[in-house]
Amino acid sequence: ARSGISGATLTAIAKEAGVSLGLANFHFRSKDTLLAETLKHLAQGHRDMWMRDLQRHDLAPADKLRSVITAQFHASICSRKELAVWIAFFGEVAHRKTYRAITSQIDIERQEICSELLEDINAEGAYGDVDAESIALALEGMFDGLWLNILTYPAKFTRKSAADQVLNYLRKLFPKKFTT
Repeated sequence: ARSGISGATLTAIAKEAGVSLGLANFHFRSKDTLLAETLKHLAQGHRDMWMRDLQRHDLAPADKLRSVITAQFHASICSRKELAVWIAFFGEVAHRKTYRAITSQIDIERQEICSELLEDINAEGAYGDVDAESIALALEGMFDGLWLNILTYPAKFTRKSAADQVLNYLRKLFPKKFTT
């Protein structure tokens, strides 16, 4: 979070973690392996959070989608420290392939789940000709863009305001399902 990916050395990472360089090398073999495992850990924690409420049968589709949105902007996922790591992987060309390899499956899964929930919300509310897949893709773009804004402009963008912006967008499309 402080040095960026290219500025972080395995020695500095081991020192920050309070372990010996030998131990870090033993477990991870290289800085790239350690970084990939870090990203896997972040991605899995993120997925676990937004999947938790999707398994509940007592929640309506709109409530499940609201849970996905809440998870996107939860403090443990969307802190400045965590966002700096996500953005570092995405932003550095040398690590973008690793980022896509690790996160693409999870991102696609979330987008498909959101699309299914949006289809269900549309069916419940009879909103007419709604393109759930396009809305789900727009949500993914909003999530990524708002994460970047939270990191870049912390005085103007907060986790709460970001979640509110996404919910306001959904209120325009599904006013009966996303009331204030």
